[in-house]
Amino acid sequence: MTIEFDPVLLTGDPSIDAQHRELFARIGALLEASHERRSRDEVRRMLDFLGDYVVSHFGAEERVMEDAGYPGLEAHRGEHRRFVQEFGALREEYQVEGPGPLFVIRVQNRVTAWLREHIYRNDRALGAWLRNRPR
Repeated sequence: MTIEFDPVLLTGDPSIDAQHRELFARIGALLEASHERRSRDEVRRMLDFLGDYVVSHFGAEERVMEDAGYPGLEAHRGEHRRFVQEFGALREEYQVEGPGPLFVIRVQNRVTAWLREHIYRNDRALGAWLRNRPR
């Protein structure tokens, strides 16, 4: 069970794009481990790492926006906060239910789909703004 980073999601910022690729790789590893019903501890460690990586990535992305004076910073930051809350809820559900088929579906629907949409809509707009901003 793999998920691929689609080149249509490239923002044009090498650092952000590398982090997005890493996010997709980590999500893919989490989905694979869950689908293969690896140990609960292994999947939990992967989920924890992904959660930490998401927070780190969002922080780095927000610093880029702050440094560049991006006008959409607060709305973008708000989306990040909502996702972190949703991811926290997913972690809690995992603690109760474990890494079964329902968890895989939830990760695909709540994490992968959200991330694709967010990158396509918001992060690509940020990348375009960064390339074309007045200097």
